[in-house]
Amino acid sequence: MPGAAPDTPSDALVFFGASGDLARKSIFPSLYRMVKAGGLTVPVVGVAFSHWTLEDLRQRAREAVEAGPGGIDDPTAFERLVGLLRYVDGDYNAPATFARLREVLAECDSPTHYLAIPPVLFGTVVEGLQGVDLHRNARVVVEKPFGRDLASATELNAVIRQAFDEHAIFRIDHFLGKEEIMNLLYFRFANAMFEPIWNRDHIESVQITLAEDFGVRGRGSFYESAGALRDVVENHLFQIVALLTMEAPTYQGYGAVQSAKANVFKAMRPLTRHDYVRGQFVGYRDEDGVSPHSDVETYAAVKLHIDSWRWAGVPFYLRTGKCLAVSAGEVVVDFKRPPQALFEDAMDPDQHPNRLRFRLSPDGEIGLGVRVKRPGEEFVGHEQELLLPTESPLERQPYERLLTDALKGDSALFTHEDSVEAAWRVVDGVLTDHAGAIPYRPGTWGPEEAAGRLIGDHGPWHNPLPAHD
Repeated sequence: MPGAAPDTPSDALVFFGASGDLARKSIFPSLYRMVKAGGLTVPVVGVAFSHWTLEDLRQRAREAVEAGPGGIDDPTAFERLVGLLRYVDGDYNAPATFARLREVLAECDSPTHYLAIPPVLFGTVVEGLQGVDLHRNARVVVEKPFGRDLASATELNAVIRQAFDEHAIFRIDHFLGKEEIMNLLYFRFANAMFEPIWNRDHIESVQITLAEDFGVRGRGSFYESAGALRDVVENHLFQIVALLTMEAPTYQGYGAVQSAKANVFKAMRPLTRHDYVRGQFVGYRDEDGVSPHSDVETYAAVKLHIDSWRWAGVPFYLRTGKCLAVSAGEVVVDFKRPPQALFEDAMDPDQHPNRLRFRLSPDGEIGLGVRVKRPGEEFVGHEQELLLPTESPLERQPYERLLTDALKGDSALFTHEDSVEAAWRVVDGVLTDHAGAIPYRPGTWGPEEAAGRLIGDHGPWHNPLPAHD
């Protein structure tokens, strides 16, 4: 089946949805940074049905980059980006649109097609590309969501696989392009000292929190069709779990990492209604596009088990929500207590055990919690944290990194078909078999049931602090 070889650089980037919000907010600023970094030198063809001209596309690019971080701080680089732009206007259902695209790409042999459009249009565009042979020696990049459940994900994968081999399909999730997420993988396998204790014999539990202190921001209609479980847990939080728990890849290569992650998803025990707490912030039903009787969850907390040799019996507690106390992302790995009560204060159930903390957002850091003796004759201690900041001004933005990787054929930070379907199998049952959403006040940490019934003896939740000043 057609598809660019993994080690073949693409000679054009085509992005469908060139007039959309994603292009304005993220794609054009990322393309500009790619040009500045020398990672983009090939034609960039925007495709949309907006009755635009090439000049309109260039103007949109200027407005988008000016509004982005740093604005246009390198006019020469921006002019190089403008010089790379091409434009095709037309209906995705019209064969003539793809015929014109074929003409624009006449001198290109291995394009990357980026579908920055709703998933309902994927099949239409893939069929259009097939009709003019633009799927041959090409790659396709598709945005999440990768389906709404297992059945729709399987159907979506089948549609794309009609035209592209799996190695040529890049399912983009901007979350995986974040520096702190990549650092989870690096930390795991670059520091051998943790390997002997990275298992069920030494780890008590793991907590992962992705919290936002704001609401749906005018996207009520979208959230009504998604909810927190689909929007964050099934993809973002599961990806974090996979990076934390995967076995060492058997070789250095993109495929080995993907296989190791897929094995984690396959080992996840399907969730039941008893593993899941749903919440909805008070005021959500007043948002535009939201039903006055909506039961959609704006908060989701789950208790997850991985039935593997390494992780059997270790609970993973995942939570996400809108209108919570702060906007922050953290992973906290709680280690088991010492087996012998040599120092009584260290065995106090109200004292936290040793733990490893990954701060993912809004600032990056790694902290190792340890107990240290207080000065004096008594053997009494207190907890302190050895802290390592991980942020850098040289960090690349997620779309800049991911689009650069797609053009090179590097799939390490993308999601593969077997992982997508295995993850949906874990949540598929509770998409319909669940309790009602529990109201919670904005500015809190969500429903109390997530702390009591769900996390129980492994609590309390480790609540992330606000951004550092």
